[in-house]
Amino acid sequence: MALRGFFGALLMMFLVISPAVFDQSVAVPDSRWEAKRRLLKEKVRRMFYHAYDNYMTHAFPHDELKPLTKTFTDSLSELGNLKLEHLPQDYNGSALTLIESLSSLIILGNNTEFEKAVFWLSENLKFDVDARINLFECNIRVLGGLVSAHILATDSTNRLVQGSYENQLLFLAKDLGERFLPAFDTPTGLPYAWVNLKHGVTADETTETSTSGCGSLILEMGTLSRLTGDPRFESAALRALRKLWSMRSSLNLLGTTLDVETGEWIEYSSGIGAGVDSFYEYLFKAYILFGKEDYWRMFHSAYLAVQKYFRHGPWYHEADMRTGKATYWQLTSLQAFWPGLQVLVGDVAAANSTHREFVHVWKKFGVIPERYLLDHQMVHPTEKYYPLRPELAESTFYLYQATKDPWYIEVGESMVNSLNLYTKVDGGFASVRDVTTMQLEDHQHSFFLAETCKYLYLLFDDQFLVNQNYVFTTEGHPLPVIRDWQERLPETFIPTNWTFVKTDKQTRRASAMSLQLCPALSTPSHGWRMESACHIPDARDNHRCLTDEDCGIDSSTCRRRSCSMAGYCGLWLSL
Repeated sequence: MALRGFFGALLMMFLVISPAVFDQSVAVPDSRWEAKRRLLKEKVRRMFYHAYDNYMTHAFPHDELKPLTKTFTDSLSELGNLKLEHLPQDYNGSALTLIESLSSLIILGNNTEFEKAVFWLSENLKFDVDARINLFECNIRVLGGLVSAHILATDSTNRLVQGSYENQLLFLAKDLGERFLPAFDTPTGLPYAWVNLKHGVTADETTETSTSGCGSLILEMGTLSRLTGDPRFESAALRALRKLWSMRSSLNLLGTTLDVETGEWIEYSSGIGAGVDSFYEYLFKAYILFGKEDYWRMFHSAYLAVQKYFRHGPWYHEADMRTGKATYWQLTSLQAFWPGLQVLVGDVAAANSTHREFVHVWKKFGVIPERYLLDHQMVHPTEKYYPLRPELAESTFYLYQATKDPWYIEVGESMVNSLNLYTKVDGGFASVRDVTTMQLEDHQHSFFLAETCKYLYLLFDDQFLVNQNYVFTTEGHPLPVIRDWQERLPETFIPTNWTFVKTDKQTRRASAMSLQLCPALSTPSHGWRMESACHIPDARDNHRCLTDEDCGIDSSTCRRRSCSMAGYCGLWLSL
């Protein structure tokens, strides 16, 4: 998103401001880099349409394209496991990739194709089918795609040529949302992972779900409630989120999988990757979108716990939610979203550090393996694949917006070149089955169009975001930050009322997060600098102390410093 305009409108959240704010000479774009951005933008445009046109030719209206055989798969539900002749008579596909592509078409400036897609969906998409779908995936991909496209369709700057749009996508979204609600009918309020669109939850349905699966529904369902005036959707998602948060350990950590009927944890090991990732993302983004303090308080505690118990230098391992002890030392490709979230928090230095490690792994293999064992410096033997994931492109986009450092353009260029070299085939873009051999797999996931191409395009051309305030969902669907949706209205941010940290002792003994202030705004002129979002300086500049109360929070690990017998603050208890 256009971070400078975005944070300018929201002082309540952290202000990610590039050095150009303080030195206007930095803001002048180098003509060489601007020329390169234009060339790369067109390269990404061709990538998008190569994938999109092949989907429309060989797979539409089914879910996703199989680019090697130029056939299709209905991957969103268990129907994807059935052969064509066994599909229900009333099933004609959910056009998943088309739905996922809607906002990307607008961003690429193709209003005509967007309009055609909107009216096709209005006339043909039906949810009254006997199909068991994954709640989380259907929420972020289909519901998110529909509500985002509805907002774009009603935006005066994207006015449809025919002028006959009458909220059809919103009606479809509400119909789908109502079919989600039976999944929340549990003793705990935590939703089942699977629900049948026609029959609801069956008697033999599994009760196991993930933290992401029941804790990453609030953006789409909350937006649906705000658009329709029907509070049921937001209430169900919020109840589930609050219940999930109540299950955290004393360390403010959560596990990975749980039972929705008993409310008991199944898997206690957790991290910032698969099964948990979007939970953290949605806490903070829900606070931006809706302004509810509950979201902020939950995120604040969760972020500090992650930095304290999962972080090891630039990497994040997994740990037991009950003890904080490390369990698995591994990188997963989904973790690459984390630097992008840290940019929104204002922890740009930490974001850059982790992002560079992911870039190193990308350059080592040409893409990112799904799982990489940090303790053995090797690819996981059974998870060698790369399914065209977008997370590294997403974080690269955010970091470029925050810093305007052209190095991130080079990173984007490397990613574009690798995708074209290793994954482009005649029928689209294929996933990589094995990153050590670059053997391909016959699958072009819808998120390649919804996110991977979108974030790469925005890295090279952010015109769509000029003077606009958007939050992107975990599937890359833009939702506008609207004043009427805010529970607590933000103050207007203008250069004359910049908020700086006071120098009195009481205020000084606070972190950037607790002050809701970007670390970049704490300049040396105040006598001290907050180096990260959780940093609390020692009470004295010479780090001398009498008690532990004189010691602060370490900037790199977010661990509390203690006072040694010699009278100096340090991380003595962790040695």
